[in-house]
Amino acid sequence: MHLINLFKRYATVGVLNTAVHWLVFLLTFYVIGFEQSVSNFIAFCVAVSFSFVVNSRFTFKRKATGVMYVVYVVFMGCLSLLVGAISDLFQFIPLLTLIVFSVVSLVIGFLFSKFVIFRDAK
Repeated sequence: MHLINLFKRYATVGVLNTAVHWLVFLLTFYVIGFEQSVSNFIAFCVAVSFSFVVNSRFTFKRKATGVMYVVYVVFMGCLSLLVGAISDLFQFIPLLTLIVFSVVSLVIGFLFSKFVIFRDAK
């Protein structure tokens, strides 16, 4: 599949992933009453799992494995922490942190998924 079309599919999943993240965050924070940190962690876990499964089937059409899942989650989690740490260091406003992470995770997440996680078998 052409790289641009693959990226469009990945970006579509990314939009859905963002909706899942926000929904889970809002439910766990406002309905269940968890703290923001716990709600955000739960939302990240649900959303990253959603992305992994949907991208493996819909975007890359590859069979997912447990090892691939763990590597993907750890990588995306570390990317999230890195962007958060840089945001703290430079005292970005939270909205800027969300925007930066959304763009960075979309581009780097796509490249990591395409060339590492769901790479073509040789």
